[in-house]
Amino acid sequence: MTATNNNEKVRTNVYLDVNMKKKAQEIFKTYGIGLSDAFNMFLTQAVLERGIPFEMKIPNDETLQAMKDVEDGVGLEEISFEQLKDEMKQCIVK
Repeated sequence: MTATNNNEKVRTNVYLDVNMKKKAQEIFKTYGIGLSDAFNMFLTQAVLERGIPFEMKIPNDETLQAMKDVEDGVGLEEISFEQLKDEMKQCIVK
């Protein structure tokens, strides 16, 4: 259903993941907006951009394998925060 002016509203049902909804509501609350406002902002941007209003990429095979490895705990190494800082310092070019 298309609204003919900014004052006309329509009610719709959307099925959402309960936890995702709660997390999103917490984020939107920091901006002082509700879930309906956020959905309307998303829809407005989708119409203006004539598509999904953010970049979506399909991971390549290498990225998919790396994601699976992380999920399965393959090739992970535990390091301390200090080790991480030391490694980062080595990467900085002076």
